[in-house]
Amino acid sequence: MSLSRFMRRKSFLILILCLAGSAWAQTDSGDSPPDISPDRQDTRPSAVPDIREDESLLTLKDGDFVVVPIPMSGPTLGTGLIAGAAYFYPQTETEKKVEPASVSGLGAMYTSNDSKAVALFHQGYWSQNRWRVTAGVGAADVNVVLRQPDEETGVGPADWNVAGEFIYARLSRKMAGRWYAGVFLRSLFARQNIVSDVDFDSDFDIDDIRTVGLGLLAEYDSRDMPINSYTGIHFEAQGLFNDKALGSQQTYQSYSAKFRSYHQLRDNLVFAWEIQTCRRVGTIPLWDACRIPLRGFSAFDYLGKVSFAGEGSLRWQMSKRWGMVGFAGGGNVAESYSGHDEDRSIPSYGLGIRFGVLTAKRINLRVDYAWSRDDSALHIGVAEYF
Repeated sequence: MSLSRFMRRKSFLILILCLAGSAWAQTDSGDSPPDISPDRQDTRPSAVPDIREDESLLTLKDGDFVVVPIPMSGPTLGTGLIAGAAYFYPQTETEKKVEPASVSGLGAMYTSNDSKAVALFHQGYWSQNRWRVTAGVGAADVNVVLRQPDEETGVGPADWNVAGEFIYARLSRKMAGRWYAGVFLRSLFARQNIVSDVDFDSDFDIDDIRTVGLGLLAEYDSRDMPINSYTGIHFEAQGLFNDKALGSQQTYQSYSAKFRSYHQLRDNLVFAWEIQTCRRVGTIPLWDACRIPLRGFSAFDYLGKVSFAGEGSLRWQMSKRWGMVGFAGGGNVAESYSGHDEDRSIPSYGLGIRFGVLTAKRINLRVDYAWSRDDSALHIGVAEYF
C-alpha cells in the first residue's frame, strides 16, 4: 500500500507542472490512502493473494529503502522512464492496523521528447490516520505539441515548452466516518515558450508567470485500496484560489470535483466508473487549463475553462498475475457550463492488459491502447488509470 502511494504521488509531483491540475497525475491522479481500520472487511478477489502472504516478484518491508523503475508511454510526453527511490518508515504492529506507513522519496523522469523532471516528496500519517500530510518540491522541463483538432477546440498547431519549479503542501484531517477536510498550498513558477508556423491566438496566458494559491478540499473515501480498488466510493471536491495578495502574478480560481465507484461483480471481475468536472475562473495560464482526462489523445488536445468527463471500466483478473481491461467514456471542453455542446463530445474507448508486478499490493504494469474521435494512442504506466 505504501508503495502504491509512492507511485501515485510520484506521477503527481512530476507531472503537476505540465498538467497542473487537481487530479495529480497524467491520469489525474491525487488519490488519498484507504481507511484500513481493523473492522475493514476483506473484499479481495480470490485470484489475488492475501496481502499478508506476499508471493510477488518484489518484497517490501517497513523501514526499507526501495528503488523502483517505472515505465511510461503516452501521446503527451512520449515514451520514457520514471526512476523512483523511497524510504518507508518503520511501524509498530498497532500502527500497521490503523494507518499506512509514512514514506519519503525522490523521483526523476526522462522521456523520448526530451521532457525531464525531478521531485522530492513526503507522505505522512499520524494519530491513527486522523491526520495526513503531503509535501513536495521539484522542477520540470516539458515539451508538448499543441495541435488543432478542429476550428472550435484548438488554437493552432505549435510546439510548446514549459519549464519551472513548484512547491506543494497538503494537510487533511478525518472529520467523521470516512470524511476528510483539508487545506493545501501550491506555488509554481513557469516559463513558457511557444513556436508555431501560424499566428498563435489563445485566450489563455502564455507568458512566464508565477502562481501562488491556497486551497480547500473535502473528501470521502471508502475504497479498499486506492491503487487498484475492487470496492468502495471515492469523492473529492476542491477549490484553489490564486491571488496577488499571496504573491501570485495572476488572480484566478480553480475548481474540480470527481466521483468514482467500484463494484466487485465476481471474485475476479470488477466494474468501475467515474465522472468528473473542472472549472477555471479568471485569466488562466495555458498549463492550468481544463482538459479531458481520458485516453486515446494528448492531454492538451482539448483545452477550455470548463470540462466534463466520464468513463466506465471492466477489469477481469484472468490469473494471479495477468488481467484484461475494457473501457469506454467521453468528455467535452467549453468556455462555460452553458456553452456545453454534446455534439462536440470526444469519445474514448479501448482495451488493455495487466501484469502483476507486486500482486499483494495490487500494483500492475498497465498497457492500454485507446481510440478517440481524431486519434489513437498507446498508454503504458503503473497502477490503474482510476
